[in-house]
Amino acid sequence: MGRFWRGIAIFLLGGILGTGFGVALGFFFFPFVFPPPPAADQLTDADRSALIATGTFIHANPSDPVHWGRGRVSVYQRVVFLETDFEVGPGPAFHVYLVPNASIRDVAAVKDSMFIDLGGLRAFKGSQRYPIPAGVNLKDYPSVVIWCERFGVLISPADLTAAK
Repeated sequence: MGRFWRGIAIFLLGGILGTGFGVALGFFFFPFVFPPPPAADQLTDADRSALIATGTFIHANPSDPVHWGRGRVSVYQRVVFLETDFEVGPGPAFHVYLVPNASIRDVAAVKDSMFIDLGGLRAFKGSQRYPIPAGVNLKDYPSVVIWCERFGVLISPADLTAAK
């Protein structure tokens, strides 16, 4: 009888571990299998009236092949605009943040700050427009970052340079 229960325990443990592994792989491969359509937001004439800063998204940790980004970002008086060359590696629950720290290269620089969440990333590629809440002093936010809320991971930061 002991052999029977041991076999059942091994079978159940294998089922639990296999299910967990399958779910983990599903989280990783889902964005590749079912990518969202590219965004194609446009700026209005009112948005373009006051360019505050520009920046370029970078690969913050070159030894991490999964979390990366590239492309330009423009910050206007009322809008953060990810330009047409914007692209990040796919993943779940990405958000666009304005962060009050400069030269962000690690997770702690974002987690330990009073960032402003502009909303969920609508596409992994292409131009996108994110309204800035009223009353935000943009001089206090020298960085825009793409952040994975689900896993608390820095995907790609962009250091902002004041427009001339």
